[in-house]
Amino acid sequence: MSMDRADIAFTVNGAAVSVNVPPLRRLSSVLRDELRLTGTKVGCDAGDCGACTVLVDDEPVCACLTPAASAAGTAVTTVEGLAKGRLSVLQASFLAHGAAQCGICTPALLVAATALLDTKPRPTETEVQDALGGILCRCTGYRKIIAAVMEASLQAASLDFRLPRSCHAIGASPVRLDGVPKVTGAEKFGGDSFPADALAVLVIRSPHYHAGFAFGDIDGWASRHPGIAGVFTAADIPGKNCFGVIGPFADQPALAEGVARLRGEAVALVAGEREAMLDLDLSDFPVRWTELPHVLQPCDAQATGAALIHESRPANLLTKGFVERGDPELALASAAFTASGTIDTSYVEHAYIEPEAGYAYLDGDTLVVVACTQAPYMDRDETAKVLGLAVDKVRIVPTATGGGFGSKLDISLQPLIGLVALKTGRAAALAYTRNESMMSTTKRHPARMKATIGADADGYVTGMVFEGDFNTGAYASWGPTVANRVPVHASGPYATPNYRAEGRAIHTHGPIAGAFRGFGVPQATIMQETLYDELAGKLGMDRLDFRLKNCLRNGSETVTGQLLESGVGIAECLQALRPHWARATADADAFNSASIDRKRGVGIASCWYGCGNTSLPNPSTIRVGIVADGAVILHQGAVDIGQGSNTVITQICADALGLPLEKFQLKSADTAISPDAGKTSASRQTFVTGKAAEKAGRALRETILRFANVSDKASLQLDGPAIVIREGEATRHIDLASLEMDADSFVFRAEETYDPPTLPLDAKGQGKPYAVYGYGAQIAELEVDLKLGTVKLIRIIAAHDVGKAINPLLVEGQIEGGIAQGIGMALMEEYIPGRTENLHDYLIPTIGDVPPIETILIEVPDPEGPFGAKGLGEHVLIPTAPAILNAIRHATGVLVTKVPATPSRILAAIREKEART
Repeated sequence: MSMDRADIAFTVNGAAVSVNVPPLRRLSSVLRDELRLTGTKVGCDAGDCGACTVLVDDEPVCACLTPAASAAGTAVTTVEGLAKGRLSVLQASFLAHGAAQCGICTPALLVAATALLDTKPRPTETEVQDALGGILCRCTGYRKIIAAVMEASLQAASLDFRLPRSCHAIGASPVRLDGVPKVTGAEKFGGDSFPADALAVLVIRSPHYHAGFAFGDIDGWASRHPGIAGVFTAADIPGKNCFGVIGPFADQPALAEGVARLRGEAVALVAGEREAMLDLDLSDFPVRWTELPHVLQPCDAQATGAALIHESRPANLLTKGFVERGDPELALASAAFTASGTIDTSYVEHAYIEPEAGYAYLDGDTLVVVACTQAPYMDRDETAKVLGLAVDKVRIVPTATGGGFGSKLDISLQPLIGLVALKTGRAAALAYTRNESMMSTTKRHPARMKATIGADADGYVTGMVFEGDFNTGAYASWGPTVANRVPVHASGPYATPNYRAEGRAIHTHGPIAGAFRGFGVPQATIMQETLYDELAGKLGMDRLDFRLKNCLRNGSETVTGQLLESGVGIAECLQALRPHWARATADADAFNSASIDRKRGVGIASCWYGCGNTSLPNPSTIRVGIVADGAVILHQGAVDIGQGSNTVITQICADALGLPLEKFQLKSADTAISPDAGKTSASRQTFVTGKAAEKAGRALRETILRFANVSDKASLQLDGPAIVIREGEATRHIDLASLEMDADSFVFRAEETYDPPTLPLDAKGQGKPYAVYGYGAQIAELEVDLKLGTVKLIRIIAAHDVGKAINPLLVEGQIEGGIAQGIGMALMEEYIPGRTENLHDYLIPTIGDVPPIETILIEVPDPEGPFGAKGLGEHVLIPTAPAILNAIRHATGVLVTKVPATPSRILAAIREKEART
């Protein structure tokens, strides 16, 4: 890009502006960096995600593909221009429908939909899909976006966004507490608030899967490039150059030392002035690579004589998990029917629309890191270790996070920008490119699994054996969690008296495989649920009836020997699907009798999922208090990555305290001010942090009632700077301003911790790994073109037991978003290192790929959860892929055993079947 500049004048949101920039500078960069209109997001810089969509003379364009010179003389509208003093009808509709989750794609969707509604005030669903088809969303599943756009004008007059004034927040669906900034563009994500004078950081990464490397004359190279402030390597790291999410397995360097073990591994940092870094050519950076042999498949990594990726891990085995109960061999040998199979799954990319981004600076002697994350306290501890700082000298301030799904649990750029800030004394900022993000961050584990399940003549499952090899890549990340969680869950939510399962995490030189919505359980469920269909067929049983016959119930024991005394809702989920199953199978039969080249299929699958860590401590702490002006301050440290924890946890605390939601003010996750609410993962926040919020709310209520010397039947009301307490005919006023304040300005306060009661697993995997499980089942209806192998989804019906729907609208949003990701896993998503490192070649579902979704909320309360609630985030993705695969088999008679089931794989399976017959 030429450094020659030009004055370019245009209008933005009705105001005249003039910028002096290189004419080829991206319009997205001009809007964000020069005009500070950060509502326009950058997800790929390639026109693939659409997050940068703005209007130029009322036409939607990708600002990342538009040169600044092209904007000269035009009228540009960004999301900040939609709200003229008050929310537009469309913005209000997005809030009312829960169409904004993480919010990173929301500005682009609003801008594009505004253009549509200006010409078609009553658009059809097809017209909405066409207008928004170029904008990717990874959270919502699109259905609520479509509804929000279609109903924007119809509901304009009735939209009301006041929070409930009653003391009954649970079960209501108030507008999410962080919703308005998401639809106005005011929300600040990782790359939205870089200090103007911050050094820009670039990362030198390995182009090879496995290579030795050595640096040349770095100082000489830097001196030839004006604007460079420093180049940093592993030799500059002052602490322990090793991090990991699970302490005993930590093995990953922040900057590699002499050897790179995966493509994209960071080896050096270049920091400099922003303008200089925009034009810096890194192709001549002085690093010499010596490519070394590599292995990408677990079978090759475990072959006799294979070189070790880590010397301390024989046979490249990171770890394994094991569960055994009864005598599975005897059970299978005596079974009336057995079904056996093998399933292979692929790497799946998280593909959040916000790449990793953040900045770091020194506040006195404290390093402050402001970045997107799912786990601020883990970030703090690992960053401090790498940089040789005391933990209390590192502060993590999470920004809004534009999707995470597990990958933003691992630290990425935090120690890198921290190192630059420490070494230079200046703020340092880094935003990963899409290519960097996809190369270097974690993926869903590819798996090769095989299993056998047996049943007696009456249709009861008698035994199961399962084994799976999970490709954990070059470093440990969450591999141990996957290896241990899979054997606990591989039976599905079914009584399996004789059982053995082993999960192995195996190192390769492939991408690091970490946490991704389910920790290996979605892969294992594909294996188990496809075998259940086969067994039902051999038994001559209806597939839903077979599942209902074998599902866990109150009083059942799991494969780990855990007695489930109450709260088991899988039977209720399956029963709720029964009328839909009868209708869908009848529709399929009628369709298939009249169609030759296209066949309809119906599939079903179930899930269960333990909420929280597996047999490990898993605490959350919540602080809540009342200040002198009558506000309720909630220190809510659970990072909201779009799932709604800011709102749900506040709703729980509000009802426990007995005060309305409108009185609450949030102090969100910040390691300097809020207690540790644990990481946002493992479907734990509603359950674990929600329980801590319930305890804290009740404790604060008890403190106030004791102060007033009234019983727990009294009601509380805040009236300005006073608490009004009523019991029977008696009323008492407490003047808050007259009370002594503590160091946090609270006049009343409570802080409570909750850690779920679990027990360790013994050598045979017996114990109580989770305090609460969630359950669900889904039906997929689809058509397969037998000549093309293409799949058209017709409908998905999802019944999920959430214990108690704290916020039904947010629950529906989680279900729809999880199903969309399950669709991608089943049909299209396959990350191939070196080939699909962008959002053009790596396919995720678009707005046209997600069919209508019918949600059925089942509420079987669990006494351990807050107000009976269970976790949900991961559960909703787990049944989708196996339901789709079972539906494809119902339509075609073939099971695709390599996932995703692409058209070529479906056709190959059909041709193979035809060749056998």
